[in-house]
Amino acid sequence: MDVLIERCAGIDIGKHEVVACVRTPAPGGRGRRKQTRTFASFTGALEEMADWFTDQGVTDIAMEATGSYWKPVWYVLEERSFHLELVNAQQVKILPGHKSDVLDAEWLAELLEHGLLRGGFVPPAAIRELRDLTRYRKRLIQSHTAEGQRIDKTLQDAGIKLDSVASDLLGVSGRAMLGALVAGERDPDVLAGLARGRLRRKLPELRQALRGRFREHHALLIGMSLEHLVYLEAAIARLDERVDALMATHTSGVGVPFARARDHLDTITGVGKRAAECILAEIGVDMTRFPTAAHLASWAGACPGNNITGGKRGSGKTTHGDVWLLDILTQCAWAAAHTRDTYLAAQFWRLARRIGKKKAAIAVAHSILVISWHLLADDCDYDDLGGDYYTRRNPDRQRDRLIAQLQGLGYRVTLDKAA
Repeated sequence: MDVLIERCAGIDIGKHEVVACVRTPAPGGRGRRKQTRTFASFTGALEEMADWFTDQGVTDIAMEATGSYWKPVWYVLEERSFHLELVNAQQVKILPGHKSDVLDAEWLAELLEHGLLRGGFVPPAAIRELRDLTRYRKRLIQSHTAEGQRIDKTLQDAGIKLDSVASDLLGVSGRAMLGALVAGERDPDVLAGLARGRLRRKLPELRQALRGRFREHHALLIGMSLEHLVYLEAAIARLDERVDALMATHTSGVGVPFARARDHLDTITGVGKRAAECILAEIGVDMTRFPTAAHLASWAGACPGNNITGGKRGSGKTTHGDVWLLDILTQCAWAAAHTRDTYLAAQFWRLARRIGKKKAAIAVAHSILVISWHLLADDCDYDDLGGDYYTRRNPDRQRDRLIAQLQGLGYRVTLDKAA
């Protein structure tokens, strides 16, 4: 097999140490020579490894995407002039019975020199920072939701049915009542009097819901939960400020400001400002990294799998991809499904009748991702096709469907052929 890269290296990543193999032309120009060394995973040792690569004239380096342990190695090497490839460990498995760190590094280097590796998408530094911020913010939002559920569970244990009357347990009225309960107030009339706005129309129901057996340990638990909620809300607000500052000060490699790219995505049905920031954090702003929208959908795991053997089509379930991206896209798809007179809502309900709501949500998530690629690649806003798109595209099918529905109800329908 032809050697396409004369001087290359493969790195097997571990938590405490990394094994590097360098393949270069053998002395005299006959054959290939390999050198393998083991380095600690400390930054100083990684810099020594980078110096060794430079001394050997290495131009290309491949490493496996092993958890988060590859990141320090990547960050040290990307500061040099190496061409780096981050590969999926599942795609470069060595033969069974021949597995070791040294053999893995040598195998990676050998595959790389023959051009048999396909690197994954590693975003630039600004996108990596945005990704860290948005992912942590999502975890805090999940913790905030869990804390609210914990408060409701404690109230249920105390016989307080506040959530059966108030739509928002943690709204202004709900927090005022919870604060009074923690402070020692137990009179349902006094607690119900803390209601604000439209909730005051339900004062009789509130008095009944706020009568229970609220004990001191309930007050302690809810008080701690309320304090935790205040901390989480302050932390989420700080992350929002940091994300906004990052959006306002950075631009992509093609000169598109992050804020403008976010505003483009915000025009998609079902996608809000926060969702647009999460999408950008996962796929970046520069769409030249993905040749087509299909490449992006495949990388994200938002398209059907290709599984055909012997002419028979197997399971077409989606492949494994970016779970963070697919999660936010699915949320946007459910939001789009509840809009009126929009193309994405029409697509969702058209598919839901045939394949079910969950699969239809994944299909709409795929459409949102494809739309996002085009908006970022063309630097434009979203132009909705309308809720009647499928009717306009095939009016005869819609007419036949309506006729079938009328005939099913017992009506006799005749078509005027002259018309």
